[in-house]
This record gives sequence, C-alpha cells and structure tokens, in this order.
Amino acid sequence: MVALVGVSQAQTPAPAKAAAKAPAPVRQNPATLAQLMKGSLYPSSNVIFAAQGDNPADVPPAKDPATSVNPLASSYGKWEAVENAGLAIAEAANLLTTPGRKCSNGRAVPMTNADWPKLVQGLRDAGMAAYKAAQSKNQDKILDAADVMTTACANCHDKYREKPTLADRCK
Repeated sequence: MVALVGVSQAQTPAPAKAAAKAPAPVRQNPATLAQLMKGSLYPSSNVIFAAQGDNPADVPPAKDPATSVNPLASSYGKWEAVENAGLAIAEAANLLTTPGRKCSNGRAVPMTNADWPKLVQGLRDAGMAAYKAAQSKNQDKILDAADVMTTACANCHDKYREKPTLADRCK
C-alpha cells in the first residue's frame, strides 16, 4: 500500500460510489408528421429547388443577413445554404423514424410498415445527394439531386399522403 504523505489512514478518500444512473430522458414528439414536413423538410427542399434556377453564388445578402428569412441570403447563405439544406433533409429523415410520432389525423406514423424504412432511406439519400451537389457548386448536379429528391418525396406521398380524405393518410 502506498502511504500518502501528510494524510492519515482515516483521511484517505473513500472509493467513489457508483454514480446513480439518471433516468433516460422521455422522448417527446411535439410535431406531427405534417408539421415536421412543413417546418423542416419543405423549407429545406425549397432551398435546393431554388438553386436549380438561380445560382446561389449570385444571391445578394439580405439587408440584415442575420435575420433573413431567405436562407440563400442569410449569414449562412449562397452555396452553404444549399449544403445545409441537404444535410437538414438527411438528418430530418431520422425524425421520421422516431417512435411515437403521429400523423396529423392522429394515426401513428407507419414505421412498422415494411416499405417505411426504404422510403425514409430514399429521403436520406436525396438529402446527401443535394449536399454533395452543393459542395460541387454545379447547378447541373443540383438538377440531378433535385430529381432524386422529387422522386423520394413522391414515393412516400403517393403511398401515404395523397388520399381522398385526411383520415386515410398514413395507412
């Protein structure tokens, strides 16, 4: 045993007790699937779609870029905004697989359906395609990436969103 100089045996620190495990945070999903789409995926996809026709490098900054509602004219605008939009779409795809999320009609998001993971992966891939295209700063590549995104969105919307009534969505 190593003696601690100037510390008596009685003063030797006791081994730390195992830290009590904190309870896992309760995951909450305050947004419905439609709200998630409208608040995150729709605005991000619009940045990518805008880059098809207007070169992001040519978008002038807003009068106050820090408060701009146009991502392309914001402090993180131009091609960086398109990159960020692609990454936001890829990341938001993860939110489509969060247990407990509801559709706007109260029905559970169809995560247990066999096609759901494939549809979500298509969206994730579309976001990454847009990110890579934006990194190249090439509008022809953005056109291709936007096509991938349009297809990914349509695949899911055709199956789960485009229904005669709201009650039929997410079936």
